[in-house]
Amino acid sequence: MNEEKNPKKRKGGRIPKKDPAKRRHVFYLNEVDEAKFLSLFEQSGQNVMARFITYCIFGKPIKMVKIDKGIQDYYMRLTTFFGQFRGIATNYNQIVKALHSNFTEKKALAFLYKLEQATIELATLNKQVIELTNDFKQKYLPDHGR
Repeated sequence: MNEEKNPKKRKGGRIPKKDPAKRRHVFYLNEVDEAKFLSLFEQSGQNVMARFITYCIFGKPIKMVKIDKGIQDYYMRLTTFFGQFRGIATNYNQIVKALHSNFTEKKALAFLYKLEQATIELATLNKQVIELTNDFKQKYLPDHGR
């Protein structure tokens, strides 16, 4: 019954493409052009060079992925900083409770004063980090600065 529908009996393998790419073109580049070409290919994020070339020739949009190590490092350090800041915030209440339960009122107030001064310094530092981050967004991430 299958033989009537398909006169050529296939034994397996890949299903043939409807429009296979059979035409081959060769071009040569000098050293400078080769370096530019490879740079563009790497920035595009494409895995297949032939696909990248056809996109360039036929004007199809090419995805360019640009990773700036400076931005990535800044982001990682900022994330670490805010993780530490959250840790300080969670321990703050525990410290205040421990001061009131383990020390006299006069000693607890003295320690709370020192804690208050450290908190003021931390808040000032946090304002500076926020200002630096806003400056960084305006300079290096113009789309995200809005």
